[in-house]
Amino acid sequence: MSSSSGEESDLSDSEIYEFKEKPYEELRTGKLRVKGPNGSLRCPFCAGKKKQDYKYKDLLQHATGVSKGSANRSAKQKANHLALAQYLETDLANEAEPIPKRDVTPERSEPGKDELFSWPWTGVVVNISKETGKGRSLDDKEYWLKKFSMYTPLEVKLFFDNQGRVSEVVVRFNSDWTGFKGAMEFEKSFEASHCSKQEWKSHRSCPGPNLYGWVAREDDYLEEGAVGEFLREKGELKTISDLIKEETQGRKKVVANLANEIDMKNENLDELQTKFNLNTLSLSQMLVEKDMLHRSFFEESRKMQRLAREHVQKVLMEQEMLSLELESKKKKLDSWSRELNKRETLTEREKQKLDEEKKQNDVRNSALQLASAEQRKADENVLRLVEEQKREKEEALKKILELERDIDAKQKLEMEIAELKGKLEVMKHLGGNDDEAVQKKIKEMNEELKDKMEEMDSMESLNQTLLAKERQSNDELQDARRTLKEGLLDVLSSARAHIGIKRMGEIDSKAFQNALKQRFPNQEAEIKAIELLSLWQEKIKDPDWHPFKTIMIDESNVERVIDENDEALRNLKEEYGDEIWDAVTAALKEIEEYNPSGRYAVPELWNFKEGRKATLKEVISFIFKQIKTQKRKRT
Repeated sequence: MSSSSGEESDLSDSEIYEFKEKPYEELRTGKLRVKGPNGSLRCPFCAGKKKQDYKYKDLLQHATGVSKGSANRSAKQKANHLALAQYLETDLANEAEPIPKRDVTPERSEPGKDELFSWPWTGVVVNISKETGKGRSLDDKEYWLKKFSMYTPLEVKLFFDNQGRVSEVVVRFNSDWTGFKGAMEFEKSFEASHCSKQEWKSHRSCPGPNLYGWVAREDDYLEEGAVGEFLREKGELKTISDLIKEETQGRKKVVANLANEIDMKNENLDELQTKFNLNTLSLSQMLVEKDMLHRSFFEESRKMQRLAREHVQKVLMEQEMLSLELESKKKKLDSWSRELNKRETLTEREKQKLDEEKKQNDVRNSALQLASAEQRKADENVLRLVEEQKREKEEALKKILELERDIDAKQKLEMEIAELKGKLEVMKHLGGNDDEAVQKKIKEMNEELKDKMEEMDSMESLNQTLLAKERQSNDELQDARRTLKEGLLDVLSSARAHIGIKRMGEIDSKAFQNALKQRFPNQEAEIKAIELLSLWQEKIKDPDWHPFKTIMIDESNVERVIDENDEALRNLKEEYGDEIWDAVTAALKEIEEYNPSGRYAVPELWNFKEGRKATLKEVISFIFKQIKTQKRKRT
């Protein structure tokens, strides 16, 4: 296959003309059909193209353009279309539309086609005297232009004799057929008044006062003198046949260029259509993926809501059981009190013993009442926190869902705008400026695109409002975290607790103690560790020290990491080792994340078991467990 294509591309122009004979015979015998069933014409060699129906003129332009097309056309394509052009011109000439007559056609019946003229068309006027001007200045070009204005001359050239008087005038016309018509009418006007070139030759010795004029031909062009020199300098000799041949060749060249340009535009249009189809398919796939993500997010949200409801119900049930247990113990104490009252008749010693037990019971009862009051107060606080958390989570979830819907709507709108722009681009390539239907459709699509853009602006405004609400909800959640950190500091400060308060940006002192105990005695190591720790803690607070660098993760993401080549950090690692270096860099990363502007340590709710920031749900669950533990210890 590759060898045949290589042979086709190596064919010369003469071989292409020989190769066209086979398809030309197939066209003549009817093996390849050009005429369709409805009388329209089609190209049998371009069956896969979108355009199938041609007029005679358009199909001839197509065949001529491809046969003389660019180098990327194969030799077989050129030969096939060359055969099609020959078949149209030879065998289907009767299908051609009548060529409209030109507005201006040369009158070729009078001058011969092989007669040589000075071209561009030029007229010569002689026998100029004072009587000719009738008092007007004959050396004024405007006079001569006005005199011959009915023949639409371009300019005039005056020639003077030895006395400085105008002796001859050369009138120049347009170089096209309109100029030829004006020049011929100019000559006929002199012939009508018997003042042509022939009369001038006959009466030159006694010409009289009349002007003589004619159109310059070969003898005037070759004549010695100022007029002949001017004609040779400004023009050349051409026959009417030469001009017709040049015009025909120029027209064929223009037709071939236009046909080639039409084919190139059709190919570009096909490529644009293919790209448009691919983009439409890609956008459809993106919409399907977005819908799937939205459904997954909605199901996950419902699952989280169900788990939150179950957790709240469990907490309420445990609270009710504790209340019942407390009530039963109060009843038991009351029964004991009544029994003590019944034993008043016992001995003094027993009375004293009973009084002591009664006092102890009163103290216990009082303690239980205080515990019950504290329990109710703690339960109310916990329930209030749970309700606030539930309400804030529901509001945040609702706002997130609204934001998701708006984002989806915005993305769909952007895809509609992109699709509309693609259609508009295709419509611009399909029709020219003279196609009123296409222009009307383009105008309607522009108006629709404008409406879509306005709708997208309003959607963007709504999106900004929802983002502001989301930021407000996030601020409220951060306030709740600050309240928990400030109000529950004592509860979360247990050394054994896995949920607690961690000061972000504070260096771990254990690393300094472990590293320096290997170099110094215990007491001296502790002092050295405190000194070195204080020194580096102050170093971290220094706002002029930024041992960070920025690296590229991919084309759109960057990350700030510790600069290991920083002089201070490099000296620290070389002198004290990796453990202290790791502790200092960890504190640096925490400061950069939590307080890069103030550069001082800030408290944060922390899950020590998993080594990460604790969620509000984990903190509240931990508080519930602490309250239950306190209740069990009191009972």
